[in-house]
Amino acid sequence: MVATPIGNLADITLRALHVLHLADSIACEDTRHTQPLLRAYGIEKGSTQLLAVHQHNEAQACDEVLRRLKAGQRVAYVSDAGTPGVSDPGARLVAAVVAAGLKVVPLPGASSITAALSVAGIVHEGGFVFVGFPPAKTMERDAVVAAWALEPRTVVLLEAPHRIDALAMSLSTLGARPVTVARELSKQFEEVVTLPAQTLGDWLRVRPQRQRGEFVLVLHPQNVEVDAGEDLRVLRLLLTELPVKTAVKLAAQLTGTSRNSLYELALELKDAVD
Repeated sequence: MVATPIGNLADITLRALHVLHLADSIACEDTRHTQPLLRAYGIEKGSTQLLAVHQHNEAQACDEVLRRLKAGQRVAYVSDAGTPGVSDPGARLVAAVVAAGLKVVPLPGASSITAALSVAGIVHEGGFVFVGFPPAKTMERDAVVAAWALEPRTVVLLEAPHRIDALAMSLSTLGARPVTVARELSKQFEEVVTLPAQTLGDWLRVRPQRQRGEFVLVLHPQNVEVDAGEDLRVLRLLLTELPVKTAVKLAAQLTGTSRNSLYELALELKDAVD
């Protein structure tokens, strides 16, 4: 499974180039896209060495990939851009290869999801959830946005240019909750901005070109009101029976407060006792 650039051709890894050179066959989401990409790196593959494996034929194409693997071929899989099998096709192929008792090797590389997270400036104490593309229909999209309003973790989603304005209208219900918008990552007209969800539509309409290209959106974690008195009560009870680290871990699970805050509070309590 070979990750390829999401825009800038320089983002290919040396290991990916090496594997693509050695591959006897390259399974790809779209041969018309992959062939020019390979040639840009000086890699020439015949038409019989390229095998189309996309969302519409993935189940059937798996049989041909398995046949080639069992014949001793080295097969690489690439999607049109980024890491295959995440939001792009590839997961069914991986499952079929594993089920056949054959080996799957991941080659890490470009990913719009991690690229956007890296510039969002979020400390992920509670982790993040990747939801892919939201529903296209308004009622269904509004319903999932309403669910995100109650989600305390970071939410990462993707959107296409022809639906970004509609998504902005749905996200406006989240009010001042910060959202990082990453548009055309690694490409010439890349833009990354963090703003309140309710102002996303206005930002898009200021310049018409902002509604073009591929989007990754990062909803920042929901701020949760902390009941300091409850934190203190729970932590005191746990510290009477447990070591500090264990008490802090359990208190975080019970109260939803960050471990770092609880750890500092635990040290203060221990110092007061000592």
